[in-house]
Amino acid sequence: MTNNAKIVAIVGTGLIGRAWAAAFARAGWSVRLWDPTEGAAVAASIWLPEALADLHTAGLLDQIPALDVTCPATLQEAVQGVAYVQESAPERLDVKLALWADLDRFAPIDAVLASSTSAIPASRFTEKLEGRGRCLVAHPLNPPHLIPAVELVPTPWTVPATVELAEAIMTSIGQAPIRLEREIEAFVVNRLQMALLEEAFRLVEQGVCDADAIDVAVKDGLALRWAFMGPFETIDLNAPGGVRDYVQRYQGIGEMLFPQMQWRADWAGAALERIEATRRAQLPTAELPERTRWRDRRLMALLAHKKRTQTDLGD
Repeated sequence: MTNNAKIVAIVGTGLIGRAWAAAFARAGWSVRLWDPTEGAAVAASIWLPEALADLHTAGLLDQIPALDVTCPATLQEAVQGVAYVQESAPERLDVKLALWADLDRFAPIDAVLASSTSAIPASRFTEKLEGRGRCLVAHPLNPPHLIPAVELVPTPWTVPATVELAEAIMTSIGQAPIRLEREIEAFVVNRLQMALLEEAFRLVEQGVCDADAIDVAVKDGLALRWAFMGPFETIDLNAPGGVRDYVQRYQGIGEMLFPQMQWRADWAGAALERIEATRRAQLPTAELPERTRWRDRRLMALLAHKKRTQTDLGD
């Protein structure tokens, strides 16, 4: 891909969209921001230099590239001549159906069209598009410029070259692609996350522990290993003979627990009241924006640490 082809359209410039813009901008791409909400794209463009400066300060960006960011007035202008489109519109099928019809009509025929959708398979809003072969999901974790994993989910009609190109682009801008072989609702990351959240709600609903205890169990327990290795590598190292040895030793725990986990917690019921009371006692609603910035600073510090240790210790 030539430098002239490194033009991305970010369609939808909320928290996810603007973070996508930072991911592309730090890699030297020209960024076009478009959002139907008046002022949203301009607000994202104002935030962008600050985000890159933070990355530089954290040691995650050797130098801040010259920014080439524009806010075209129309969607048609935003996608003209781009190599890649990242759509981050609301998680509503009706919105995506209308928007993607326009994307397919206006974007260059060889541009990759990707959606940040969290759970809706792209086949539901691309089936009738003339250029449906260049469409797929590129689902990030929030915020994508600080959490590199991105799920690439093809539709049944996405051509292999589209997936290959999307994977190459994501890798080139510093993301870590997770390539799915087929569609499934909510993809991989959210299915894993929802499984953990479901059990967390069950434990609170049953009165086993409170929300703070759950957070400690993850942040000071599971997450310390998961920050640098996944669950399969974890169990591979947690038994002398590796993963098969682990399964032989501990699969009985899973068999015992499975029947106890076959009911839905009421996320909106009494458990939510207790969880929200715990969270608001620790963090008033008005302080959520500052705590989000706290999160981002710590994510940058963690990324910088992982970068250093990878250099010093290897993979």
